[in-house]
Amino acid sequence: MRQLRRRVRHRAPLHPQPAHRGRLDDRRHGRDPGRLEPHHAGLRRRRAGDRHRGPLPARHRPRIRRQQQRLGARQRPGGPREHPALSRLQRRRALVRVVRRRGDLIITETKHGFICANSGVDLSNVERGYAALLPLDSDRSARRIRDIIKAKLGVTVGVIVSDTFGRPWRKGLTDVAIGVAGIAAVHDLRGTPDALGRVMQVTEVSIADEVASAAELVMGKSSGIPVAIVRGLDKEWFRESSMDEIVRPAQEDLFR
Repeated sequence: MRQLRRRVRHRAPLHPQPAHRGRLDDRRHGRDPGRLEPHHAGLRRRRAGDRHRGPLPARHRPRIRRQQQRLGARQRPGGPREHPALSRLQRRRALVRVVRRRGDLIITETKHGFICANSGVDLSNVERGYAALLPLDSDRSARRIRDIIKAKLGVTVGVIVSDTFGRPWRKGLTDVAIGVAGIAAVHDLRGTPDALGRVMQVTEVSIADEVASAAELVMGKSSGIPVAIVRGLDKEWFRESSMDEIVRPAQEDLFR
């Protein structure tokens, strides 16, 4: 019995564990397995007047940073109706038109072309008396982060600035890209064969949104982790792009 137990104890598991966790792809396609890492060494939640700083990762790794732009609000934060500062910020920086309104919930179109709640103005994860806003130019913010990394460390990375949006027809929130630099916003597969050889006619993959959503799993909503490092993406995805590739023009939108 002791010998049998010893043999069982040293047997290999019936279901071997994968060598890599959090993979985004596999080796069958000639790519390295992907990996997600939260990154907060030397970084903290931004405060008014802060600049980008802190140690950063190696070449060609896309980095996802959650937007943390803020403006002061003189009055005590409240709902959109009770907080005059929020209405002022919406008019000055974000709001193009109100799409729908129900109680305190306001769905708006922003100057970026995003359709989102309250023009992206958010009071969560910010100090009392401040509101988190969308960047004025989110692509420019991503390019600035990329350029700072290049200047300070001499490495080239793709940068995705993300924010949390709700979704029509589905419950639950997810992170989406609101700014990109050095990585494709959309990967166009039209004209290429699918797994059975049929030519795909309409398939365009939102790379930036998918990476942003995956990165949110390691950053979390309240952990204070502002950055995730993503490894193992296809090298073909590293190119110049902009959010114009993702935002659907109004004339093509069946619901606007």
